[in-house]
Amino acid sequence: MRITCCVTALSLSVFVLLSTVAAAAELCPEEAQQGFVSLFDGKTLDGWKGATEGYSAEDGLLICGRGGNLYTDKEYASFIFRFEFKLPPGGNNGVGIRTPGKGDAAYAGMEIQILDDGHERYKNIRPYQAHGSIYGVAPAKRGFLKPAGEWNAEEIMADGSHIKVTLNGEVIVDADLSKIDKTMDGRSHPGLHNEKGYIGFLGHGARIEFRNLRIKELP
Repeated sequence: MRITCCVTALSLSVFVLLSTVAAAAELCPEEAQQGFVSLFDGKTLDGWKGATEGYSAEDGLLICGRGGNLYTDKEYASFIFRFEFKLPPGGNNGVGIRTPGKGDAAYAGMEIQILDDGHERYKNIRPYQAHGSIYGVAPAKRGFLKPAGEWNAEEIMADGSHIKVTLNGEVIVDADLSKIDKTMDGRSHPGLHNEKGYIGFLGHGARIEFRNLRIKELP
């Protein structure tokens, strides 16, 4: 029997603890009262579009197989997005936010990196490529990602120009996009200041598992 996690704004630590035994689909009453809604029914890819052939729903999990960019049907502006994920050794994916659903999501919108950044193959990555970073723009603090094969709990808050990423209870990115006029990778990021767009998973062929996908829109 799977246990559905409950979390309030004041109990993220409890959320992290329960996430190790939680599964996807139903919201707990506390989250529902806070305005969160589920983005994944645990059984189908209803509500998602794009590279649907590269993903599947299995036993309450959203599985990235062949990968590609899988986007929500709906666009979001300011929001809190919570989810859990499990990486294989060397796994690589990403969360696209405020993306237009076409082009390279890391530049046409923003990409929050999902990466087993402690793996040998990534020993020479740039700070802005580490897990949780706004790819090419803002580096994340490292050392809070669990070992490959274990579940992680993540929250991405996008509130206007304020982007905050919390991993397993630790804030690893806290950035104000309005104060960024030069990107760390030196490349153009035309979507960095998009006011809204789609949320998506940006798979690169590694089998990565997701569960408990829920979102709350902010005013």
